[in-house]
Order: sequence, then C-alpha cells, then structure tokens
Amino acid sequence: MSRNDEVADLLEEFADLLEATGVEYKPSAYRRAAENVREYPAPIENLAGEGTDAVAGIDRVGDAIASKVVEYFETGSIAELEELRSELPVDMPALTRVEGVGPKTVGALYEALGVTTLDELEAAAEAGEISEVTGFGEKTEANVLENVPFAREAAKRTRLGDARPVADAALAYLADVDGVAKVEVGGSIRRWKATIGDVDLLVASADGEAVVDAFVDWPDADATIEAGTGKASVRADGTRVDLRVVDVAEFGAALQYFTGSKEHNIAVRNRAIGRSLKVNEYGVFDVSDVDDPDAGQRVGERVAGETEAGVYEALDMAWMPPEIRENTGEVEAAAAETEGSLPALLEEGDVRGDLHTHTDWSDGGFTIAEMVAAAAERGYAFHAVTDHAAGPGVFGNTGLDEAAIAEQADAVASVVDDAPIEVFHGIEANIDAAGAITTDDATLASLDLVVASPHSALGQGSDAATERLVRAVEHPEVDVLGHPTGRLINSRQGLEPDFEAVAEAAAAADTAIEVNANPARLDADGDAVRAAIDAGATIAVNTDAHSPREFDNVRYGVHTARRGWAERADVLNTRSPEELRAFFG
Repeated sequence: MSRNDEVADLLEEFADLLEATGVEYKPSAYRRAAENVREYPAPIENLAGEGTDAVAGIDRVGDAIASKVVEYFETGSIAELEELRSELPVDMPALTRVEGVGPKTVGALYEALGVTTLDELEAAAEAGEISEVTGFGEKTEANVLENVPFAREAAKRTRLGDARPVADAALAYLADVDGVAKVEVGGSIRRWKATIGDVDLLVASADGEAVVDAFVDWPDADATIEAGTGKASVRADGTRVDLRVVDVAEFGAALQYFTGSKEHNIAVRNRAIGRSLKVNEYGVFDVSDVDDPDAGQRVGERVAGETEAGVYEALDMAWMPPEIRENTGEVEAAAAETEGSLPALLEEGDVRGDLHTHTDWSDGGFTIAEMVAAAAERGYAFHAVTDHAAGPGVFGNTGLDEAAIAEQADAVASVVDDAPIEVFHGIEANIDAAGAITTDDATLASLDLVVASPHSALGQGSDAATERLVRAVEHPEVDVLGHPTGRLINSRQGLEPDFEAVAEAAAAADTAIEVNANPARLDADGDAVRAAIDAGATIAVNTDAHSPREFDNVRYGVHTARRGWAERADVLNTRSPEELRAFFG
C-alpha cells in the first residue's frame, strides 16, 4: 500500500467516525480530501515533510486536514482521530458491510445499545432491541437479520482489486530473489475471480529455504504467520500471502494443480485416468504398467510436468487460459481436434477507449478536459463523458437534470475542438424500479450514447429485476446496460435477474451489456458475460472511472470478460470511433 493510500484510508475513517457522531458537513470534506490524496501523483510523505502549506496545495485539502496529515507523519498518529476511536470503539468496516447500515446507524446503535461488532448487531436484532430504538423500526431490524449472513461471509473473502496489487508486488519482489527460476500466482487470483481467500504464490527453485528466508524478509510483509523449509505464509496489507516452493522440473504440474478450479482439475484427472495416466501436482505419470497407481504420488513413468502446457499436451489437450478453468466446457474444447474450439480471449490491448466515465460535473474529481487528456495519454482512440443523470439512488444528489445535460453538451463541444481523440457526450441515466429511464427521451436522443444503470430498489425479486432490465435494454435510446445488478462486492448483493432473458432482449435490441471494471463491482460477472455472448449480445468493458488513475482498472474488466469467454469481436470497446457511432445509431 502506498503512503497516499494509507493516509486516504485514515481520512475516510475520520469521515465515517465524524458522520457516526452526528457531525455535519465535515465528513464530506474528509472524503473529498481522501479521494484527492489517493489520486495525487506524488508521494504524500514528501509534501508532509515540507509542511502544512505544501499538503494544503492538494486540491480540496484544507489547512485543518493538511495539519492532521503532517501530524500523522511527525508522530505516527492523529490525536483527534484517536479520540474519536475511543469515543466510538466500533468495528466500522464490519458493521457498515451490512447493507443499509451506514456510519450514522452505527453511531445511533452504539449510543442506544452499545453495539460494537457484527455479532452484537445480530444479537440485538434477534432480541428485537433495534426496533425499539428511536428512529428505527421492524423493517430496519429485518434488514439487519437478512443481511448479516452476507456481511459475515463477505468478511472471509478479499476483493480481487485489493488482493491483486499485493500479489503483483510479491511477484516482482520474488522475481529478483537469487535462486528463483520461476514465480507465478495460483488459485482463484490467477483465475481472476471477483474475490479470493488468500494470495497463492508458486516458486520454482532448488533452494527452498533461501527463498523462504527472503520471502519472510519481504518489506511489504506486516507479519509472518508461519515459515518452513519450502512453505511460508505472511500477512501484507491485510491479506494472507501463501508461498510454496517446488522443484523446477515439477513447476508446470504444480501450477496447473494449484490454479484449479477444483471442478476443472477433477475433469482433467478423469481424462488422465481414461488414458492410463496419473496427473497431480508432481507431474503426469504413465501408470499403464503399474499394479497400484495409488501406491505413491510419483509412481509410474513421468511424461510431463516441467511446463503447464506440457501437462495438457500429455493429455492430448491444448493449454487454456486460467480464467476459463471452471469445467464449463473448456476441457472438451481443449480436447477437440477442431482448431479454434477454444476462444481467442480478449486482451487488454484490444480495448481502444472507455464508454463510461465521470467528471466533476457530477461525482468525479476531474474536469472533462483532464479526463480526455488522460485517455489520450493512454493511447486510446476515443473517450466518452457519461456523468450521472438525476434520478433515484444517485449518490449525494449529484446527478444532472435535463438543463444541466444541455449545458454540459456545450462544455464537451469546447473540449472536442482541441482533443486528439474522438470524444462522445453521453449520460449515465437511471433505471427506476419499473424499468423506466428517468431522463426525458428528447434529452437522451440528443446525446451520442446512453448508459442506463440501476442505482435503487436493488432488493427486488428475480422476476421483477428481469422485467425491469429487459424494459431498460429495449428502450430505443439506451446503448449500454451499465453494471446490471448494481452489486458492490462484499457490501451488497444487488439484483439477481435471469441473465439469459436479459441477454436475449439486449441482443434483439442491439444494446450492449457492461462489464463494469470497478473492482468493487465487476458487474456483469463472468457467468453473465457467457450468457450474453451465447445470446449474441455485445459486451462493453468500461471502468466507470471518476479519475484518470481509475482507467487502470480496465484490466479487471478485461479479465472478468475473459472469464465469460469474451473474444475481441464480442466487445464494443474494441471498435473504431466510426463503428461506435454506427452502433449508437
């Protein structure tokens, strides 16, 4: 974690605690400051060393907040934050993970009932105590009981967007360690699942003890959990990182085995058995002349194992990308003799621009010109400005009404004249509970594109959610269905529609279905992408960026689309500006 992220986290905690204690206005100031500190391109510790005035030079960081940042670097703590923590000793992250429970609710329940943990919250709800607190009722109590299990389960998993940077840092560190021949991640993080249990690292080396010694000395490791001669576990940035060292000649077999998934590995193992072969983490072995193949892990003649591709080749299969190893047809496709049975999956370099972004006209932190310039600097061919429209569920009432959208059109036009890339003016419109778009049709028709997203009524049943999204994709002005379920990973479940029905409607209406690459969303997920592609619908991989830094999240969207077998031709963002205008109609 960078020091900028570290300070931003503290400021966000400050905001939550202030809000929980009933302080007005200040929480939003702290959150804006946190966002801009996180996005600041230079190390915050360097500015802090220059003093309060230097830190206050960051946009939306006033003198009061800047002085606290300097205090943190000088003393290692912030006195006022420590005081707030002692006044409100609650597990804020766990409690606010329950959908519908925000900092104000946490503060009120602590004051009335002394609730500090998730277990205490659940116990209070089960005892009927929450409904007796002024300002609450049976509906709130029922919501807590319904959503605590999800919050508790979510706590066991780490979001991919939080874990992957830790994994990347570990990979870079180990790659430079003497004696490391190969290093790669395994498990669900290599398959780019939305959440992971821990980071699995696999190293090929002839000196396991030396690698373990170097690993536990990794500067990013906060604590060593355990360490042996060929295995070790540390905790870094709140994430458990497990290391396993294997023989160089067995690295490919171990990588295949520890990548999974379990269902994929079972299918591969069954294929091996049918060929008198045995496949495990140590290699592929010919056991045709072995009386008892289960007598040991390495019995029989070893025929493959050094490379992952060699393992699959020994089973008469093609190597396949980790993202699709879920036993959903990839084993059969890899074994097919027909060339092209496996998909040629989308690559990050195929994405030519972003079709869902925000600026300071709504809840973004940067101007239209700054976002366009950042997109051009990435080498994109196009960029779409799609700020929030006014409507239900839009955070902080920051959405644009019809008059503001028309005003923004002039602002976009003034940027277009000097832009080195194609710039589209759109809007992220809102889909209400019935599936209607809450911005008027004339305004929608005046725009280059319309992304329509659900932001409210996210607890609907499946049938209602399906009807709602089908109606939205069938709207003649809607070009992209944005984050279809509205889920926030580890925070709220979102809608659970029949994606096959939604995909069929989208394909018929020529409306794209978005893979929102924000690591908190990754929505639609891989299963929904697969349903969309099978139905003939188009996929749009967008970052929903509110700052230039968030353009980097595109990789999470690309890998999520790959989990759904998306190829280049399936994805709207791979097209030229001219082709996009034809699609938008």
